[in-house]
Amino acid sequence: MDWKIISKKIVFNGFLSIEEYQLSHELYQGGQSEIITRQLMERGHAVAVLLFDPVLDNLVLIEQFRIGAKDDEKTPWLIELVAGMIEPDEVAKDVAERECYEEAGVQISNCRLIHRYYASPGGCSENISLYYAEVDSESARGYHGLDSENEDIKVIVMDYAEAMKQLNNGVINSATPIIALQWLQLNHDELVSSSIKR
Repeated sequence: MDWKIISKKIVFNGFLSIEEYQLSHELYQGGQSEIITRQLMERGHAVAVLLFDPVLDNLVLIEQFRIGAKDDEKTPWLIELVAGMIEPDEVAKDVAERECYEEAGVQISNCRLIHRYYASPGGCSENISLYYAEVDSESARGYHGLDSENEDIKVIVMDYAEAMKQLNNGVINSATPIIALQWLQLNHDELVSSSIKR
C-alpha cells in the first residue's frame, strides 16, 4: 500500500522534538484517505538490556524517576532495564555495553539481540533494540548515571522469583521490562541449565 507526506513542520525542538505532518495513504477498501494531520515525537532510537545472572538466578535492574509516570498512583520511580539512546554512527550492541557500565557499573557477556520493536508507533518514532546479556550480579550495586545527563539511578539485584512476582503484581509496570521479563520467563530454564558455574 502507498502513502505520501504532503508537508512537514517542526512544532517543538527540545529534549525531544515534535513534528507535524500532513499525509494521506491508500485505504484497505480502495481509494485514498483524506489529508490527515499527525504529530510525531522524534527522540531517536534506543537500546535496553535485560541483565541476568543465570548462575545465581538473579536479575540486575535499575530504578529512576520518570516524568511520564508523574501521575502514577504509587510512584514515578520505576523499576526498569538499563537503557540508553543510540547516538549517530553508534552500533546498538556497543551502546548496550556502554550503558550497562554507565547505569549499573557492570561488565556484560553473552550479549545478544532479543527483538527490535516500536515503543508507541501511534505518535512516536522510537525503535528499541532489546538485548539479553549475562552479568555477575554480585558485582552490581550502588548508584550510577551521568551527572551531565542528570541521571540518578539505583541498582537493584532481584532474584528471578521476586521479579516474576513484581511483574505479575504490577509493580514492574513499564513496557520494556514487561516484554523482557516475559521473554525471560519463556527461556529461563534453558538459560539456567546451560550456564557455566562460576
